[in-house]
Amino acid sequence: MAALSLLSLLLLLLLPLSLLLLLSLIVRPRPVKIPIKDRHVFITGGSSGIGLAIAHHAAAEGARVSILARSQSKLEEAKQAIQLATGIDVATFSADVRDFDAVRRAAKEAGPVDVLVVNQGVFLPEELAKQELDEVRLMIDVNLIGSFNMIKALLPAMKARTDRRPASIALMSSQAGQGGVYGYTAYCASKFGLRGLAEALQQEIIADDIHVSLVLPPDTDTPGLVEADQVAEKTLNGIKSGSFIVPCNFVGYLLAIATAGLSPQRSYTMAFVEVVGAGICRLAGLFFQWNWYGSIEKWHAQSKQ
Repeated sequence: MAALSLLSLLLLLLLPLSLLLLLSLIVRPRPVKIPIKDRHVFITGGSSGIGLAIAHHAAAEGARVSILARSQSKLEEAKQAIQLATGIDVATFSADVRDFDAVRRAAKEAGPVDVLVVNQGVFLPEELAKQELDEVRLMIDVNLIGSFNMIKALLPAMKARTDRRPASIALMSSQAGQGGVYGYTAYCASKFGLRGLAEALQQEIIADDIHVSLVLPPDTDTPGLVEADQVAEKTLNGIKSGSFIVPCNFVGYLLAIATAGLSPQRSYTMAFVEVVGAGICRLAGLFFQWNWYGSIEKWHAQSKQ
């Protein structure tokens, strides 16, 4: 009886250990470390909020920082704030990410980039039935097409860089890019699109030792820079470790496990959590949907009274 119990215990240990061994052999891309110090970090939406916080952190870590935004006055304010806090002078570029020609001129002036953080974004919540198409187009153009414009403008020089250390492209998505949210229809579409862009792009540029990160912050109090600072820290840590999915809080981690799908995974331990936790997260998601749809039905019933 004791021998049977011991055998059962060994089998219980052997199964997860065998899975960990298998995952350590098959996870792709392979683990990587991306240095920030003395590298050129280019950040869009860098004059405020999360982008400004990332610029602060990157400058403090010894990076050469460039920030891009539409407002020249906000760019100057951001430049002065970073210089005051870190003693580092940053380059500024005024351009609208929807204007590819303007973006391409900024990219040419900035020179080769080692780490590109595509951070610009517009958020206009509304039910689709009530939202004007101009607002829908604005979110798609800024959040999604603007990301294509930035990558298209800067990628050739990144691929041809003389510094052959690993490089990075980070896309600022959202937890609304992991699951649909009532009243966020157009915004969710623009952020879900970044997931497809990131997954396919990583396959195209892995041979150039360029690594894609998809950052998934919650709704963030960007003006106050308190939550933005936390997101910025997690973003840079994710970039430096080459993580594809970069969640920013506990809910984000659960969503990352639940929506892992065919996304790249460098960490075999995180892959283990995804494999083991997928079913549990799916069950939790079904309970959440049961509760959420019930709340929606109640709200609509009350609004009709």
